[in-house]
Amino acid sequence: MLKVSHIVKDYQTAHGQKRVLDDLSFEVSKAEIVGITGKSGAGKTTLLKILRGVESFDFGEIEIDGVKILPDSGKTGEKILRQSTAIHLQRNFGLWSGPAIENIIRRLNYHLVGTEALPLSDHHSYPELYDEAHSILKTVGLDNKALHSTDQLSGGEKQRLVLARQIAARPKFLLLDEPVTMTGPDTKQEILDVILTLKEKLSIPILVVSHLPEVHAYLADRVLLLENGKIAMEGDPISVLKYFLKDMTPKEPLSAVSDLKPCVSAKDVSKRYSLIRVGEVLNIQNLNFDICEKQITTFIGRSGAGKTTVMKLLEGMVPPTSGSIEILYREHENGSLQNDSCQNNDGKWIDIGAYNEKRIYLRSVISIMNQEFSMSVNSTVRDQIRFRLSMKTRRAVDTAKERAAEFGIPPQVLDIIYRLPDMTTEEKDTVMNELGIPEDIFSRLFPVFPSSDVDAYAEPIFKALDLPLEILDRKPDHISGGEHVRAFIALSLVTSPDYLFLDEPFGDLDPVTLRGVTNALKRVSKEFGTTIVMVSHHMDFVKEASHRAIWIDGSSIVMDGAPAEVCAALVQKSNAKYLDFDIEHLMRE
Repeated sequence: MLKVSHIVKDYQTAHGQKRVLDDLSFEVSKAEIVGITGKSGAGKTTLLKILRGVESFDFGEIEIDGVKILPDSGKTGEKILRQSTAIHLQRNFGLWSGPAIENIIRRLNYHLVGTEALPLSDHHSYPELYDEAHSILKTVGLDNKALHSTDQLSGGEKQRLVLARQIAARPKFLLLDEPVTMTGPDTKQEILDVILTLKEKLSIPILVVSHLPEVHAYLADRVLLLENGKIAMEGDPISVLKYFLKDMTPKEPLSAVSDLKPCVSAKDVSKRYSLIRVGEVLNIQNLNFDICEKQITTFIGRSGAGKTTVMKLLEGMVPPTSGSIEILYREHENGSLQNDSCQNNDGKWIDIGAYNEKRIYLRSVISIMNQEFSMSVNSTVRDQIRFRLSMKTRRAVDTAKERAAEFGIPPQVLDIIYRLPDMTTEEKDTVMNELGIPEDIFSRLFPVFPSSDVDAYAEPIFKALDLPLEILDRKPDHISGGEHVRAFIALSLVTSPDYLFLDEPFGDLDPVTLRGVTNALKRVSKEFGTTIVMVSHHMDFVKEASHRAIWIDGSSIVMDGAPAEVCAALVQKSNAKYLDFDIEHLMRE
Protein backbone atom coordinates (compact mmCIF):
# COMPACT_ATOMS: atom_id res chain seq x y z
CA MET A 1 0.00 0.00 0.00
CA LEU A 2 1.07 3.57 -0.78
CA LYS A 3 -0.24 6.33 1.48
CA VAL A 4 0.44 10.03 0.86
CA SER A 5 -0.54 12.42 3.66
CA HIS A 6 -0.68 16.24 3.57
CA ILE A 7 2.25 16.67 1.15
CA VAL A 8 3.37 20.28 0.61
CA LYS A 9 6.01 21.41 -1.88
CA ASP A 10 7.24 24.97 -2.38
CA TYR A 11 9.65 26.28 -5.03
CA GLN A 12 11.68 29.46 -4.84
CA THR A 13 11.46 31.36 -8.13
CA ALA A 14 12.61 34.72 -9.40
CA HIS A 15 9.07 35.93 -8.71
CA GLY A 16 9.01 34.66 -5.13
CA GLN A 17 7.84 31.45 -3.48
CA LYS A 18 5.45 29.24 -5.43
CA ARG A 19 3.43 26.43 -3.83
CA VAL A 20 3.35 23.55 -6.31
CA LEU A 21 1.67 20.94 -4.08
CA ASP A 22 -0.71 22.04 -1.36
CA ASP A 23 -1.85 19.57 1.35
CA LEU A 24 -2.08 16.54 -0.97
CA SER A 25 -3.44 13.30 0.54
CA PHE A 26 -4.48 9.99 -1.08
CA GLU A 27 -3.97 6.23 -0.88
CA VAL A 28 -3.31 3.56 -3.51
CA SER A 29 -3.84 -0.11 -2.72
CA LYS A 30 -2.13 -3.10 -4.32
CA ALA A 31 -3.32 -4.09 -7.78
CA GLU A 32 -4.90 -0.66 -8.27
CA ILE A 33 -4.23 1.81 -11.06
CA VAL A 34 -4.79 5.42 -10.06
CA GLY A 35 -4.80 8.00 -12.81
CA ILE A 36 -3.62 11.57 -12.21
CA THR A 37 -4.72 14.32 -14.56
CA GLY A 38 -4.89 18.10 -14.69
CA LYS A 39 -3.65 21.02 -16.71
CA SER A 40 0.02 21.57 -17.50
CA GLY A 41 1.75 22.95 -14.40
CA ALA A 42 -0.76 21.48 -11.94
CA GLY A 43 2.00 19.60 -10.08
CA LYS A 44 1.57 16.08 -11.50
CA THR A 45 5.19 15.45 -12.48
CA THR A 46 6.46 17.07 -9.26
CA LEU A 47 4.35 14.64 -7.25
CA LEU A 48 5.85 11.66 -9.08
CA LYS A 49 9.39 12.99 -8.58
CA ILE A 50 8.74 13.29 -4.83
CA LEU A 51 7.43 9.72 -4.70
CA ARG A 52 10.51 8.60 -6.61
CA GLY A 53 12.82 10.26 -4.06
CA VAL A 54 14.49 12.64 -6.50
CA GLU A 55 12.61 15.71 -5.25
CA SER A 56 12.29 16.84 -1.63
CA PHE A 57 9.05 17.92 0.04
CA ASP A 58 8.40 20.46 2.77
CA PHE A 59 5.61 18.94 4.85
CA GLY A 60 3.63 15.71 5.20
CA GLU A 61 4.61 12.06 4.96
CA ILE A 62 4.77 9.13 2.54
CA GLU A 63 4.10 5.61 3.79
CA ILE A 64 5.07 2.46 1.87
CA ASP A 65 3.99 -0.87 3.35
CA GLY A 66 4.15 0.61 6.86
CA VAL A 67 7.48 2.46 6.42
CA LYS A 68 7.11 6.24 6.79
CA ILE A 69 9.24 8.85 4.97
CA LEU A 70 9.21 12.42 6.34
CA PRO A 71 10.72 15.66 4.96
CA ASP A 72 13.67 15.26 7.35
CA SER A 73 14.27 11.58 6.56
CA GLY A 74 17.19 12.70 4.37
CA LYS A 75 19.26 10.20 2.39
CA THR A 76 17.63 7.27 4.18
CA GLY A 77 14.19 8.34 2.99
CA GLU A 78 15.44 8.97 -0.54
CA LYS A 79 16.99 5.49 -0.62
CA ILE A 80 13.76 3.83 0.53
CA LEU A 81 11.76 5.64 -2.17
CA ARG A 82 14.26 4.88 -4.93
CA GLN A 83 14.47 1.22 -4.00
CA SER A 84 10.69 0.95 -3.82
CA THR A 85 9.82 2.66 -7.10
CA ALA A 86 10.42 2.67 -10.80
CA ILE A 87 9.56 5.74 -12.83
CA HIS A 88 9.16 6.85 -16.40
CA LEU A 89 9.35 10.62 -16.77
CA GLN A 90 7.83 12.36 -19.79
CA ARG A 91 10.24 13.27 -22.62
CA ASN A 92 13.10 11.69 -20.68
CA PHE A 93 13.95 8.36 -22.21
CA GLY A 94 16.99 7.73 -19.95
CA LEU A 95 18.39 5.00 -22.18
CA TRP A 96 21.89 3.64 -22.65
CA SER A 97 23.30 3.71 -26.17
CA GLY A 98 23.70 0.31 -27.78
CA PRO A 99 21.29 -2.58 -28.41
CA ALA A 100 17.88 -2.38 -26.74
CA ILE A 101 18.30 -5.67 -24.90
CA GLU A 102 21.47 -4.41 -23.20
CA ASN A 103 19.38 -1.70 -21.51
CA ILE A 104 17.39 -4.45 -19.81
CA ILE A 105 20.43 -6.60 -19.03
CA ARG A 106 22.08 -3.61 -17.37
CA ARG A 107 18.99 -2.94 -15.24
CA LEU A 108 18.73 -6.58 -14.20
CA ASN A 109 22.45 -6.69 -13.41
CA TYR A 110 21.91 -3.83 -10.95
CA HIS A 111 20.22 -6.31 -8.63
CA LEU A 112 23.39 -8.44 -8.66
CA VAL A 113 26.24 -5.91 -8.51
CA GLY A 114 24.65 -2.58 -7.51
CA THR A 115 25.46 -0.80 -10.77
CA GLU A 116 24.12 -0.93 -14.33
CA ALA A 117 27.43 -2.26 -15.64
CA LEU A 118 27.11 -4.51 -18.69
CA PRO A 119 28.45 -7.99 -17.87
CA LEU A 120 30.72 -9.70 -20.38
CA SER A 121 28.94 -12.15 -22.64
CA ASP A 122 31.08 -15.03 -21.33
CA HIS A 123 30.25 -14.26 -17.68
CA HIS A 124 28.33 -17.06 -15.93
CA SER A 125 25.38 -14.72 -15.21
CA TYR A 126 24.97 -13.49 -18.80
CA PRO A 127 22.79 -16.27 -20.31
CA GLU A 128 20.21 -16.04 -17.53
CA LEU A 129 20.18 -12.23 -17.68
CA TYR A 130 19.82 -12.32 -21.47
CA ASP A 131 16.88 -14.75 -21.33
CA GLU A 132 15.07 -12.71 -18.68
CA ALA A 133 15.73 -9.47 -20.59
CA HIS A 134 14.38 -11.01 -23.79
CA SER A 135 11.25 -12.17 -21.95
CA ILE A 136 10.67 -8.65 -20.62
CA LEU A 137 11.09 -7.18 -24.11
CA LYS A 138 8.53 -9.68 -25.37
CA THR A 139 6.10 -8.47 -22.69
CA VAL A 140 6.25 -4.94 -24.14
CA GLY A 141 6.30 -6.12 -27.77
CA LEU A 142 9.94 -5.26 -28.49
CA ASP A 143 11.52 -8.71 -28.76
CA ASN A 144 11.93 -8.19 -32.51
CA LYS A 145 13.96 -5.03 -31.80
CA ALA A 146 16.23 -6.61 -29.17
CA LEU A 147 19.43 -5.99 -31.15
CA HIS A 148 18.46 -2.59 -32.54
CA SER A 149 20.44 0.37 -31.27
CA THR A 150 18.41 2.70 -29.06
CA ASP A 151 19.16 5.67 -31.34
CA GLN A 152 17.46 3.80 -34.20
CA LEU A 153 14.22 3.25 -32.28
CA SER A 154 11.17 5.40 -32.87
CA GLY A 155 9.74 7.55 -30.09
CA GLY A 156 7.08 4.93 -29.39
CA GLU A 157 9.61 2.10 -29.29
CA LYS A 158 11.73 4.07 -26.85
CA GLN A 159 8.63 4.44 -24.66
CA ARG A 160 8.15 0.68 -24.58
CA LEU A 161 11.85 0.12 -23.84
CA VAL A 162 11.65 2.52 -20.91
CA LEU A 163 8.62 0.60 -19.63
CA ALA A 164 10.58 -2.64 -19.96
CA ARG A 165 13.36 -1.14 -17.83
CA GLN A 166 10.81 -0.30 -15.15
CA ILE A 167 9.66 -3.92 -15.09
CA ALA A 168 13.28 -5.03 -14.75
CA ALA A 169 13.63 -2.80 -11.67
CA ARG A 170 11.18 -5.07 -9.78
CA PRO A 171 9.51 -2.13 -7.98
CA LYS A 172 7.05 -2.10 -5.07
CA PHE A 173 5.04 0.51 -6.94
CA LEU A 174 5.23 1.90 -10.45
CA LEU A 175 5.15 5.56 -11.50
CA LEU A 176 4.31 6.31 -15.12
CA ASP A 177 4.43 9.88 -16.42
CA GLU A 178 2.80 10.06 -19.87
CA PRO A 179 3.69 6.44 -20.74
CA VAL A 180 2.12 6.57 -24.21
CA THR A 181 3.24 10.01 -25.34
CA MET A 182 4.37 10.10 -28.99
CA THR A 183 3.07 6.64 -29.87
CA GLY A 184 0.64 5.60 -32.58
CA PRO A 185 -2.80 4.12 -31.80
CA ASP A 186 -1.53 0.55 -32.18
CA THR A 187 1.42 1.09 -29.85
CA LYS A 188 -0.73 2.99 -27.35
CA GLN A 189 -3.09 0.03 -27.24
CA GLU A 190 -0.18 -2.38 -26.75
CA ILE A 191 1.34 -0.34 -23.91
CA LEU A 192 -1.99 0.20 -22.18
CA ASP A 193 -2.67 -3.52 -22.33
CA VAL A 194 0.85 -4.19 -20.99
CA ILE A 195 0.11 -1.90 -18.04
CA LEU A 196 -3.11 -3.80 -17.34
CA THR A 197 -1.13 -7.04 -17.52
CA LEU A 198 1.42 -5.66 -15.06
CA LYS A 199 -1.43 -4.81 -12.69
CA GLU A 200 -2.42 -8.48 -12.69
CA LYS A 201 1.09 -9.98 -12.65
CA LEU A 202 2.88 -7.62 -10.27
CA SER A 203 -0.07 -6.76 -8.01
CA ILE A 204 1.49 -3.44 -7.05
CA PRO A 205 0.15 0.13 -6.91
CA ILE A 206 0.50 1.89 -10.26
CA LEU A 207 0.20 5.66 -10.66
CA VAL A 208 -0.35 6.91 -14.18
CA VAL A 209 -0.02 10.60 -15.06
CA SER A 210 -1.58 11.32 -18.44
CA HIS A 211 -3.19 14.24 -20.22
CA LEU A 212 -5.20 11.90 -22.41
CA PRO A 213 -8.74 11.35 -21.03
CA GLU A 214 -9.10 8.18 -23.09
CA VAL A 215 -6.07 6.67 -21.32
CA HIS A 216 -7.61 7.15 -17.88
CA ALA A 217 -11.01 5.93 -19.09
CA TYR A 218 -9.36 2.71 -20.35
CA LEU A 219 -6.82 2.10 -17.57
CA ALA A 220 -7.69 3.69 -14.27
CA ASP A 221 -9.68 2.32 -11.39
CA ARG A 222 -9.77 5.83 -9.94
CA VAL A 223 -8.66 9.31 -11.09
CA LEU A 224 -7.30 12.28 -9.15
CA LEU A 225 -7.71 15.74 -10.69
CA LEU A 226 -5.01 18.22 -9.67
CA GLU A 227 -5.65 21.96 -9.84
CA ASN A 228 -3.16 24.47 -8.44
CA GLY A 229 -1.43 21.79 -6.41
CA LYS A 230 -4.63 20.51 -4.76
CA ILE A 231 -6.87 17.54 -5.42
CA ALA A 232 -9.90 19.23 -6.97
CA MET A 233 -11.81 15.99 -7.45
CA GLU A 234 -11.32 12.26 -6.90
CA GLY A 235 -13.46 9.38 -8.07
CA ASP A 236 -14.46 7.18 -10.98
CA PRO A 237 -12.72 8.15 -14.26
CA ILE A 238 -15.78 9.31 -16.21
CA SER A 239 -17.08 11.66 -13.51
CA VAL A 240 -13.66 13.22 -12.90
CA LEU A 241 -12.87 13.60 -16.61
CA LYS A 242 -16.23 15.23 -17.31
CA TYR A 243 -15.56 17.77 -14.57
CA PHE A 244 -12.02 18.39 -15.86
CA LEU A 245 -13.16 19.05 -19.44
CA LYS A 246 -15.96 21.42 -18.54
CA ASP A 247 -13.79 24.49 -19.20
CA MET A 248 -12.57 23.42 -22.63
CA THR A 249 -12.99 26.26 -25.12
CA PRO A 250 -15.04 25.66 -28.28
CA LYS A 251 -13.36 24.65 -31.52
CA GLU A 252 -12.50 27.44 -33.91
CA PRO A 253 -13.17 26.62 -37.57
CA LEU A 254 -10.34 25.52 -39.83
CA SER A 255 -10.27 27.89 -42.78
CA ALA A 256 -10.62 26.28 -46.19
CA VAL A 257 -7.89 26.53 -48.82
CA SER A 258 -9.58 26.74 -52.19
CA ASP A 259 -6.65 27.27 -54.55
CA LEU A 260 -4.42 24.22 -54.09
CA LYS A 261 -0.91 24.91 -55.36
CA PRO A 262 1.92 22.44 -54.71
CA CYS A 263 4.89 23.92 -52.86
CA VAL A 264 6.67 20.73 -51.73
CA SER A 265 7.25 17.86 -54.14
CA ALA A 266 8.68 14.45 -53.21
CA LYS A 267 9.65 12.45 -56.27
CA ASP A 268 10.65 8.77 -56.12
CA VAL A 269 12.18 9.27 -52.67
CA SER A 270 13.94 6.31 -51.08
CA LYS A 271 15.73 6.09 -47.74
CA ARG A 272 17.19 2.97 -46.19
CA TYR A 273 18.55 2.46 -42.70
CA SER A 274 20.26 -0.78 -41.77
CA LEU A 275 22.28 -2.16 -38.87
CA ILE A 276 25.06 -4.71 -39.24
CA ARG A 277 23.73 -7.10 -36.62
CA VAL A 278 20.03 -6.98 -37.47
CA GLY A 279 19.88 -5.99 -41.12
CA GLU A 280 17.26 -3.64 -42.52
CA VAL A 281 15.56 -1.30 -40.03
CA LEU A 282 13.66 1.06 -42.33
CA ASN A 283 13.29 1.05 -46.08
CA ILE A 284 11.31 3.86 -47.70
CA GLN A 285 10.95 3.18 -51.40
CA ASN A 286 9.75 5.37 -54.25
CA LEU A 287 7.69 7.76 -52.15
CA ASN A 288 5.77 10.32 -54.20
CA PHE A 289 3.55 13.13 -52.94
CA ASP A 290 3.00 16.89 -53.06
CA ILE A 291 2.23 19.31 -50.22
CA CYS A 292 0.02 22.29 -51.07
CA GLU A 293 0.51 25.90 -50.02
CA LYS A 294 -1.34 27.23 -46.95
CA GLN A 295 -2.67 23.80 -46.00
CA ILE A 296 -2.06 21.94 -42.74
CA THR A 297 -0.97 18.43 -43.71
CA THR A 298 -0.39 15.72 -41.10
CA PHE A 299 1.41 12.40 -41.42
CA ILE A 300 -0.04 9.62 -39.27
CA GLY A 301 0.69 5.93 -38.79
CA ARG A 302 2.02 3.37 -36.37
CA SER A 303 5.17 4.00 -34.33
CA GLY A 304 8.30 3.17 -36.33
CA ALA A 305 6.53 3.44 -39.69
CA GLY A 306 8.92 6.14 -40.92
CA LYS A 307 6.94 9.34 -40.28
CA THR A 308 9.77 11.17 -38.50
CA THR A 309 12.22 10.04 -41.20
CA VAL A 310 9.91 11.46 -43.87
CA MET A 311 9.74 14.70 -41.89
CA LYS A 312 13.54 14.89 -41.62
CA LEU A 313 13.77 14.32 -45.37
CA LEU A 314 11.33 17.19 -45.99
CA GLU A 315 13.31 19.41 -43.62
CA GLY A 316 16.56 18.55 -45.39
CA MET A 317 18.04 17.25 -42.14
CA VAL A 318 18.87 13.90 -43.76
CA PRO A 319 19.45 13.26 -47.49
CA PRO A 320 17.44 10.67 -49.42
CA THR A 321 19.21 7.57 -50.70
CA SER A 322 17.67 8.34 -54.06
CA GLY A 323 15.04 10.63 -55.50
CA SER A 324 14.53 14.29 -54.66
CA ILE A 325 12.51 16.64 -52.47
CA GLU A 326 12.02 20.07 -53.97
CA ILE A 327 10.51 23.01 -52.11
CA LEU A 328 9.27 26.25 -53.63
CA TYR A 329 11.28 29.28 -52.50
CA ARG A 330 10.01 32.82 -52.82
CA GLU A 331 12.08 35.88 -52.02
CA HIS A 332 11.13 37.63 -48.76
CA GLU A 333 13.36 40.64 -48.39
CA ASN A 334 16.28 42.79 -49.56
CA GLY A 335 17.58 40.85 -52.49
CA SER A 336 16.51 38.33 -55.04
CA LEU A 337 17.83 35.27 -56.77
CA GLN A 338 19.26 37.11 -59.70
CA ASN A 339 20.82 35.83 -62.93
CA ASP A 340 19.05 32.51 -62.52
CA SER A 341 17.30 31.15 -65.56
CA CYS A 342 14.83 29.20 -63.40
CA GLN A 343 13.72 32.21 -61.39
CA ASN A 344 10.31 33.70 -62.17
CA ASN A 345 7.44 35.41 -60.39
CA ASP A 346 6.23 32.08 -59.05
CA GLY A 347 9.46 31.40 -57.17
CA LYS A 348 12.14 28.78 -57.63
CA TRP A 349 12.09 25.07 -56.86
CA ILE A 350 15.13 24.12 -54.76
CA ASP A 351 16.27 20.60 -53.85
CA ILE A 352 16.37 20.50 -50.03
CA GLY A 353 18.10 17.10 -49.90
CA ALA A 354 21.29 17.89 -51.79
CA TYR A 355 23.79 20.68 -51.28
CA ASN A 356 23.45 23.66 -53.60
CA GLU A 357 24.31 27.31 -53.08
CA LYS A 358 20.63 28.34 -52.88
CA ARG A 359 19.62 25.80 -50.22
CA ILE A 360 20.69 28.02 -47.32
CA TYR A 361 18.20 30.67 -48.48
CA LEU A 362 15.45 28.05 -48.57
CA ARG A 363 16.30 27.10 -44.98
CA SER A 364 15.78 30.73 -43.98
CA VAL A 365 12.04 30.40 -44.73
CA ILE A 366 11.66 27.06 -42.91
CA SER A 367 11.03 26.63 -39.18
CA ILE A 368 11.23 23.28 -37.39
CA MET A 369 9.79 22.02 -34.10
CA ASN A 370 11.09 18.55 -33.16
CA GLN A 371 9.59 15.87 -30.89
CA GLU A 372 12.06 16.75 -28.13
CA PHE A 373 11.92 20.53 -28.57
CA SER A 374 13.04 22.75 -25.73
CA MET A 375 13.80 26.40 -25.16
CA SER A 376 16.96 27.45 -23.36
CA VAL A 377 16.24 27.78 -19.64
CA ASN A 378 19.01 30.37 -19.29
CA SER A 379 17.63 32.94 -21.75
CA THR A 380 14.44 34.96 -21.87
CA VAL A 381 11.95 34.38 -24.65
CA ARG A 382 12.98 37.80 -26.01
CA ASP A 383 16.63 36.78 -26.28
CA GLN A 384 15.74 33.56 -28.04
CA ILE A 385 13.55 35.42 -30.52
CA ARG A 386 16.42 37.85 -31.09
CA PHE A 387 18.69 34.93 -31.91
CA ARG A 388 16.15 33.52 -34.37
CA LEU A 389 15.70 36.92 -36.03
CA SER A 390 19.47 37.27 -36.30
CA MET A 391 19.61 34.11 -38.42
CA LYS A 392 16.37 33.48 -40.27
CA THR A 393 16.35 36.37 -42.73
CA ARG A 394 17.77 36.91 -46.19
CA ARG A 395 19.97 39.74 -44.88
CA ALA A 396 21.33 37.46 -42.16
CA VAL A 397 22.27 34.81 -44.71
CA ASP A 398 23.96 37.36 -46.95
CA THR A 399 25.98 38.68 -44.00
CA ALA A 400 26.92 35.17 -42.88
CA LYS A 401 28.16 34.28 -46.36
CA GLU A 402 30.36 37.37 -46.45
CA ARG A 403 31.80 36.71 -42.99
CA ALA A 404 32.28 33.00 -43.71
CA ALA A 405 34.35 33.91 -46.76
CA GLU A 406 36.48 36.22 -44.61
CA PHE A 407 37.04 33.44 -42.03
CA GLY A 408 37.82 30.86 -44.71
CA ILE A 409 34.69 28.78 -43.96
CA PRO A 410 33.61 26.85 -47.09
CA PRO A 411 29.99 27.30 -48.26
CA GLN A 412 29.27 23.61 -47.59
CA VAL A 413 30.31 24.03 -43.94
CA LEU A 414 28.24 27.21 -43.61
CA ASP A 415 25.27 25.21 -44.91
CA ILE A 416 25.80 22.72 -42.06
CA ILE A 417 26.23 25.48 -39.45
CA TYR A 418 22.96 27.03 -40.58
CA ARG A 419 21.17 23.74 -39.87
CA LEU A 420 22.43 23.46 -36.29
CA PRO A 421 19.67 25.48 -34.51
CA ASP A 422 17.04 23.24 -36.13
CA MET A 423 18.66 20.04 -34.84
CA THR A 424 17.95 18.30 -31.56
CA THR A 425 20.47 19.09 -28.82
CA GLU A 426 22.09 15.66 -29.21
CA GLU A 427 22.41 15.99 -33.00
CA LYS A 428 23.77 19.52 -32.69
CA ASP A 429 26.43 18.55 -30.13
CA THR A 430 27.52 15.58 -32.25
CA VAL A 431 27.95 17.65 -35.42
CA MET A 432 29.76 20.49 -33.64
CA ASN A 433 32.18 18.04 -32.01
CA GLU A 434 32.83 16.16 -35.25
CA LEU A 435 33.53 19.32 -37.24
CA GLY A 436 35.23 21.22 -34.41
CA ILE A 437 32.74 24.10 -34.63
CA PRO A 438 33.25 26.62 -31.79
CA GLU A 439 30.33 27.66 -29.55
CA ASP A 440 30.61 31.32 -30.57
CA ILE A 441 30.24 30.59 -34.29
CA PHE A 442 26.77 32.16 -34.50
CA SER A 443 27.79 35.48 -32.97
CA ARG A 444 30.77 35.60 -35.33
CA LEU A 445 28.77 34.87 -38.47
CA PHE A 446 25.36 36.46 -37.95
CA PRO A 447 24.41 40.08 -37.22
CA VAL A 448 22.95 40.88 -33.79
CA PHE A 449 19.29 41.78 -33.94
CA PRO A 450 18.28 44.83 -31.84
CA SER A 451 16.36 43.93 -28.68
CA SER A 452 14.13 46.97 -29.05
CA ASP A 453 12.81 45.71 -32.40
CA VAL A 454 11.67 42.33 -31.09
CA ASP A 455 8.25 43.59 -29.94
CA ALA A 456 7.25 44.71 -33.42
CA TYR A 457 7.98 41.26 -34.85
CA ALA A 458 6.50 39.34 -31.91
CA GLU A 459 3.25 41.26 -31.41
CA PRO A 460 1.18 39.87 -34.34
CA ILE A 461 2.37 36.30 -33.65
CA PHE A 462 1.73 36.57 -29.91
CA LYS A 463 -1.74 37.95 -30.63
CA ALA A 464 -2.55 35.03 -32.94
CA LEU A 465 -1.28 32.57 -30.31
CA ASP A 466 -3.11 34.34 -27.47
CA LEU A 467 0.14 35.03 -25.60
CA PRO A 468 0.71 38.17 -23.50
CA LEU A 469 3.75 40.20 -24.59
CA GLU A 470 5.02 40.20 -21.00
CA ILE A 471 6.16 36.62 -21.58
CA LEU A 472 8.94 38.05 -23.78
CA ASP A 473 10.93 38.95 -20.69
CA ARG A 474 10.43 35.67 -18.84
CA LYS A 475 12.54 32.54 -18.95
CA PRO A 476 10.83 29.29 -20.00
CA ASP A 477 10.78 27.88 -16.47
CA HIS A 478 8.65 30.84 -15.37
CA ILE A 479 5.77 30.13 -17.75
CA SER A 480 3.23 27.30 -17.89
CA GLY A 481 3.57 24.22 -20.08
CA GLY A 482 0.97 25.46 -22.53
CA GLU A 483 2.62 28.87 -22.72
CA HIS A 484 5.97 27.15 -23.30
CA VAL A 485 4.60 25.30 -26.34
CA ARG A 486 2.95 28.41 -27.77
CA ALA A 487 6.10 30.47 -27.07
CA PHE A 488 8.14 27.96 -29.06
CA ILE A 489 5.61 28.16 -31.90
CA ALA A 490 5.96 31.95 -31.72
CA LEU A 491 9.74 31.54 -31.85
CA SER A 492 9.32 29.41 -34.96
CA LEU A 493 6.93 31.86 -36.63
CA VAL A 494 8.43 35.23 -35.73
CA THR A 495 10.48 35.38 -38.94
CA SER A 496 7.34 34.81 -41.04
CA PRO A 497 8.48 31.45 -42.47
CA ASP A 498 6.74 29.99 -45.46
CA TYR A 499 6.99 26.50 -43.97
CA LEU A 500 6.51 25.19 -40.42
CA PHE A 501 7.40 21.55 -39.71
CA LEU A 502 6.06 20.10 -36.43
CA ASP A 503 7.05 16.59 -35.37
CA GLU A 504 4.72 15.50 -32.53
CA PRO A 505 5.41 18.55 -30.34
CA PHE A 506 2.05 18.54 -28.53
CA GLY A 507 1.93 14.98 -27.23
CA ASP A 508 2.16 15.93 -23.55
CA LEU A 509 -0.38 18.76 -23.48
CA ASP A 510 -3.59 18.35 -21.53
CA PRO A 511 -6.78 18.47 -23.67
CA VAL A 512 -7.85 21.88 -22.38
CA THR A 513 -4.47 23.45 -23.20
CA LEU A 514 -4.23 21.51 -26.47
CA ARG A 515 -7.54 22.97 -27.63
CA GLY A 516 -6.05 26.45 -27.13
CA VAL A 517 -2.89 25.52 -29.08
CA THR A 518 -4.98 23.89 -31.81
CA ASN A 519 -7.14 26.99 -32.21
CA ALA A 520 -3.96 29.09 -32.32
CA LEU A 521 -2.49 26.94 -35.11
CA LYS A 522 -5.67 27.37 -37.11
CA ARG A 523 -5.47 31.14 -36.63
CA VAL A 524 -1.84 31.13 -37.78
CA SER A 525 -2.81 29.14 -40.87
CA LYS A 526 -5.61 31.56 -41.67
CA GLU A 527 -3.89 34.88 -40.86
CA PHE A 528 -0.36 34.22 -42.13
CA GLY A 529 -0.92 31.59 -44.82
CA THR A 530 1.87 29.43 -43.42
CA THR A 531 2.21 25.97 -44.94
CA ILE A 532 2.24 23.61 -41.96
CA VAL A 533 3.38 19.97 -42.09
CA MET A 534 3.00 17.84 -38.97
CA VAL A 535 3.48 14.38 -37.55
CA SER A 536 0.99 13.40 -34.85
CA HIS A 537 -0.34 10.31 -33.10
CA HIS A 538 -3.24 12.19 -31.52
CA MET A 539 -6.22 11.31 -33.71
CA ASP A 540 -8.61 13.95 -32.32
CA PHE A 541 -5.96 16.63 -32.82
CA VAL A 542 -5.29 15.49 -36.40
CA LYS A 543 -8.98 15.56 -37.28
CA GLU A 544 -9.45 18.98 -35.74
CA ALA A 545 -6.30 20.75 -36.96
CA SER A 546 -5.59 19.32 -40.43
CA HIS A 547 -6.82 19.95 -43.94
CA ARG A 548 -5.30 16.66 -45.09
CA ALA A 549 -3.91 13.47 -43.53
CA ILE A 550 -1.40 11.05 -45.06
CA TRP A 551 -1.17 7.58 -43.52
CA ILE A 552 2.28 6.02 -43.79
CA ASP A 553 2.74 2.33 -43.03
CA GLY A 554 5.58 0.06 -44.03
CA SER A 555 7.33 3.20 -45.28
CA SER A 556 4.77 3.73 -48.04
CA ILE A 557 1.56 5.76 -48.35
CA VAL A 558 -1.50 3.69 -47.45
CA MET A 559 -4.13 6.43 -47.59
CA ASP A 560 -4.23 10.14 -48.35
CA GLY A 561 -7.26 12.35 -47.93
CA ALA A 562 -9.78 13.83 -45.50
CA PRO A 563 -8.40 13.58 -41.93
CA ALA A 564 -11.57 12.08 -40.42
CA GLU A 565 -11.62 9.26 -42.99
CA VAL A 566 -7.88 8.53 -42.83
CA CYS A 567 -7.81 8.58 -39.02
CA ALA A 568 -10.84 6.28 -38.82
CA ALA A 569 -9.14 3.77 -41.11
CA LEU A 570 -5.95 3.82 -39.02
CA VAL A 571 -7.87 3.39 -35.75
CA GLN A 572 -9.77 0.43 -37.18
CA LYS A 573 -6.54 -1.14 -38.47
CA SER A 574 -4.87 -0.58 -35.07
CA ASN A 575 -7.73 -2.19 -33.12
CA ALA A 576 -7.38 0.76 -30.73
CA LYS A 577 -10.07 -0.07 -28.19
CA TYR A 578 -9.01 2.76 -25.89
CA LEU A 579 -10.31 5.23 -28.48
CA ASP A 580 -13.87 4.05 -27.90
CA PHE A 581 -13.90 6.84 -25.33
CA ASP A 582 -15.45 9.91 -27.00
CA ILE A 583 -14.44 13.26 -25.46
CA GLU A 584 -16.93 15.29 -27.47
CA HIS A 585 -19.78 12.97 -26.50
CA LEU A 586 -18.78 13.20 -22.83
CA MET A 587 -18.80 17.00 -22.97
CA ARG A 588 -22.29 17.05 -24.51
CA GLU A 589 -23.79 14.83 -21.83
